[in-house]
Amino acid sequence: MVVKVDEDELIEHWTLVGDELGQVAGKRGATRLGFSLLLKFYARHGRFPRGRGELPDEAVAYVARQVGVAASDLGFYEWDGRTVEYHRAQVRKFLGFRECTVADAEKLAAWLAGEVCQGERRPERVREELLKRCRQDGIEQPAPGRTSRIIGSGLREAEKALVAKVTGRIPAQVAARMNALIAGGGDDDDAEDEPGEDGRALFAQIRDDPGNVSLATGTRPAPSPTPPSPPARCGCGARAPPRWPATRPT
Repeated sequence: MVVKVDEDELIEHWTLVGDELGQVAGKRGATRLGFSLLLKFYARHGRFPRGRGELPDEAVAYVARQVGVAASDLGFYEWDGRTVEYHRAQVRKFLGFRECTVADAEKLAAWLAGEVCQGERRPERVREELLKRCRQDGIEQPAPGRTSRIIGSGLREAEKALVAKVTGRIPAQVAARMNALIAGGGDDDDAEDEPGEDGRALFAQIRDDPGNVSLATGTRPAPSPTPPSPPARCGCGARAPPRWPATRPT
């Protein structure tokens, strides 16, 4: 959905200044207007518009007045083909950006895993950090599907690293006991020798609702055990005698 822009935003983000005017020189008509819009959109968002629908009408009219071309001429600009590819290459070179390569994607995923996803598991927040990093490194923002794959890779690698870090500190005997608790099994005799009621309840809670993996997962307080019901009392205040199961006459 295209969001309307006000005059302040038009002046700040859609005004051709300095060397940008030199990039537009020599182009005419729809080509001149289309290139100018590609240039300003890329400088604003770190990527190219996917078509006319992503360009606000106010911005088109504002840029058209600057380059002396009718806004309606944008309808003649071709969004596919050799011309637009040449324009994109010009814009990238001028702004100091490059397309995201396979090596770039791998480095970005590794950076996310080591620097972002260890403490942040929400994909939308991770995406914000990824796009900031792309702009800092002069990398064009990847397409939405590829961005999602980079984020997913970073989250998975961070989770693997965290699990390996935690499990590497657990003695083998303790790990075996934890596995038994998680599985819901275990030796009843061992449970009597070792106080494990709170542990079993905690692991059951984590198993039912694990949430996002973090260091806080294992430090949450264990559920309080349900206190036993007080013994019944009769009307005089004394404890009521126990009820024996009825026996059938032989």
